[in-house]
Amino acid sequence: MLEGGGQIIRTSIALSALTGEEVEIVNVRGKRSPPGLKAQHVTGIRAVAAISEAEVEGLEVGSMRLRFKPRTRGGGAFTFNVGTAGSISLVLQALMPAAAFAPKPLEAKITGGTDVKWSPTIDYIRMVTLPILAKMGYKAELKVERRGHYPRGGGQVAFKAYPIEKLNPITLEERGTVIKIDGRSHCVRLPSHVAERQAEAASRLLRNAGFEKVNVELESYPPESDHHLGPGSGITLYAPTSTGTIIGADAIGEKGKPAEKVGEEAASKLLADLKTGMALDRHMGDMIIPYIAVADGKSEITVSQLTLHTMTNIKVTEAITGAQFKVQGELGKPARIEVNGIGLTPT
Repeated sequence: MLEGGGQIIRTSIALSALTGEEVEIVNVRGKRSPPGLKAQHVTGIRAVAAISEAEVEGLEVGSMRLRFKPRTRGGGAFTFNVGTAGSISLVLQALMPAAAFAPKPLEAKITGGTDVKWSPTIDYIRMVTLPILAKMGYKAELKVERRGHYPRGGGQVAFKAYPIEKLNPITLEERGTVIKIDGRSHCVRLPSHVAERQAEAASRLLRNAGFEKVNVELESYPPESDHHLGPGSGITLYAPTSTGTIIGADAIGEKGKPAEKVGEEAASKLLADLKTGMALDRHMGDMIIPYIAVADGKSEITVSQLTLHTMTNIKVTEAITGAQFKVQGELGKPARIEVNGIGLTPT
């Protein structure tokens, strides 16, 4: 289906737990190489299965078929370990929607990769995703206890979600004026100048583009108190605006990749999304889809880029919830998305 990747799994399982609908996925990640479930998918499914007491078939790395049958919505305290540097953020993407309507608070300790390629950084989830979802009434906290990078992993986060009666619809159509640009540049098991150079390069590019209020916090550790498993770095930028939205972007350090390039990459992505004048960046436009589908009323959003991720999310969400989306825009271009949410409640 469309991109044929892990997004289908995360959204299907999250919405299955929310709606009580049994789902079966065949030809799992059929357009990926290698296909089948990866470690972070297995952990994400296990996490949602644990809180929904689900019956699951095909839950193993490499599996091409998955059946998921939830029994209940539950809360409680859980511990999950991806076992590699697999993305904690992608595990949270599966877990967070299901956590919204749990009858009691849900606490999860998740171990894996906090800042890895092909997924949002954990700071993006903290600084962009959760504040925007809070506008819909979503209540959660996320604390980063230790960073984890490829290939060692070992990062740890503490996530806590609180019960809500409903999700409110959201209207975010205009970007508005950028109030400031904040961010966080980090490095672990590396000299502190790596984080500094990332931040300086990003700030320089943003100021040259006309944004004067730029503040990128630095995070680094002296060797004697650096408790991380392996070296790594990254930067996350976010721009709050006058309409109450937040535009974000991030970039990850890699071996042989200059710190300046990492900072410039994040700043360039942010500037590209800001230039469109749309209210949500390309990643948040994708992640918000399941939430607006189950919200109580009509949501209208604009996104800086209509990605294949977003289109896939919409198709899966429509199939499971019955909500019908209206999309105006072309793939790879700015777009407007609206939906009448189904008004899901805890009972």
